[in-house]
Amino acid sequence: MRRRRFFPLLAMVMTSALLLTACAGVTGGAVGTGEKAGDKKQVLDMTLTAEPPGLDSAVTTDVVSFDVLNNVMEGLYRLDKDNRPEPAIAAGVDISEDKKTYTFRLREAKWSDEEPVKAQDFEYAWKRALNPKTKGEYAYILYPIKNAEAYNTGQVSADEVGIKAVDEQTLQVELEYPVPYFLSLTTFATYMPQRKDIVEKFGEKYGTEPDKMVYNGPFNLSEWQHEQKVQLQKSDTYWDRNTVRLETVNQYIVKDTSTGVNLYTSNQTDLTFLDSELSEAFKKSPEYLPVTTSTVQYLQFNTNNEFLSNANIRKAISYAIDREAMVKILKDGSQPAYGFVSPTIINSNNKNFRKESGDGHQFNPPEAKRLLKVGMEELGITEKPELTMLIYDDNRKKAAEVMQEQLRTNLGLEVRLDPRPLKQKLDEEAKGNFELTFAGWSADYNDPMSYLDMFLTDGPFNRGKWSNKTYDQLIKKSTGNPDNEERAKDLIQAEKILSDHAPIAPLYFGGEVYLQKQYVKNLVRHPVGTGISLKWAYMDGKENKN
Repeated sequence: MRRRRFFPLLAMVMTSALLLTACAGVTGGAVGTGEKAGDKKQVLDMTLTAEPPGLDSAVTTDVVSFDVLNNVMEGLYRLDKDNRPEPAIAAGVDISEDKKTYTFRLREAKWSDEEPVKAQDFEYAWKRALNPKTKGEYAYILYPIKNAEAYNTGQVSADEVGIKAVDEQTLQVELEYPVPYFLSLTTFATYMPQRKDIVEKFGEKYGTEPDKMVYNGPFNLSEWQHEQKVQLQKSDTYWDRNTVRLETVNQYIVKDTSTGVNLYTSNQTDLTFLDSELSEAFKKSPEYLPVTTSTVQYLQFNTNNEFLSNANIRKAISYAIDREAMVKILKDGSQPAYGFVSPTIINSNNKNFRKESGDGHQFNPPEAKRLLKVGMEELGITEKPELTMLIYDDNRKKAAEVMQEQLRTNLGLEVRLDPRPLKQKLDEEAKGNFELTFAGWSADYNDPMSYLDMFLTDGPFNRGKWSNKTYDQLIKKSTGNPDNEERAKDLIQAEKILSDHAPIAPLYFGGEVYLQKQYVKNLVRHPVGTGISLKWAYMDGKENKN
């Protein structure tokens, strides 16, 4: 997922002050209105680390928006508390003997305006995401569906796509090939339904304000003060509303981690993200909560850049980075990444991908210098250009600064850091306006393909425009290969090609650390797909703690 995780990092000198000082509140509609959040029952107050760029599931690519969508919308299936797909809007499914036709039976469910959720809403949403005019970067996640890719690339009409609303309660989906994780795919945001009348009514403004969309999930979006606050209210029309115990969720957009901790320690929020510096101060607290993720942070090279078009130079940069030093700065449970696919991922042979694939680039300054020299000779240049690295305008600045210093020390490369707000950074990457970019990715489903298909030639997230025919062949072969052992070997080989040609340099597998009040119960965080589910969460004694 362009999921990529958008979380903030800060300064230890502030820690003692943070522990002793109560924050007076955040201006512009956030906490601090004179009423304690804890005075209300079943109200969750939490922080978001970024403004959601948009809630149109056909085009959204970021985890902040996905997390909001997962709680205000619902697809055919959703991830349960154990990260397995469970029926949601679908009451059940019949799967053909050849595993290529899925017939979903929809339960009686309503949108927030009391209209019924229909099979046509799924057909419309999925075909809209695939429509070339929509330019949805996540359209490819629908490619297992018959003729989905052909429609997305302008080769066939929408009528030829294997998505059909048989009637209002029946959706039939034909696949190109058997996909053992297809039900997991239906939990993903791009597979969520949309109402044609609502999308067409609001056009480009759809999903940008609370009143410019309708909802079919556990919560409705009741308030959106941009760059300040998102508020969710329990839905009165959700089919499983009796399971939902939270009445209100206030999500305060707080990009500065120290401010988030101040809000938390002054009991104005119930959970907040911890950065690398501040996590040390709370490590012994019973409210300290480390979380396992599937996130990999990596450096992406723009191979259209003359200097970075050379594989030896790219590998030199990767060998010059001390990942161990980087994670020591992070202090959040992150681990050095010597491959792209996360250690949380299982291969199609039911074995851990990372253990079978092994390690790639290690920290090796002498080899880095040798490769840089070879690469420059191959290009016929003698001067090293100054490079610019696009980075997040959040806590990852410190990790980027470590990289910057290592490249200067180990290769004599000068790298200017260019921090950008999330949406702006994503826009620049999508346009190819970068030389180096510090990027992140999280799995959409538990399979190596969720990482490796990113780097297909002309893939929407192949921002650096790298291309390799053998790699493409392996990925496309693995897409529909029913032989799980052969597929597992091919995917391992594909990652080795990625390592040998280095269109990216994996940096670290991200950990996350939170402060969470002990009265917050059953808040579910998913390592793959959507990050957070609030459907089962509830407060147990919050009103007595503040």
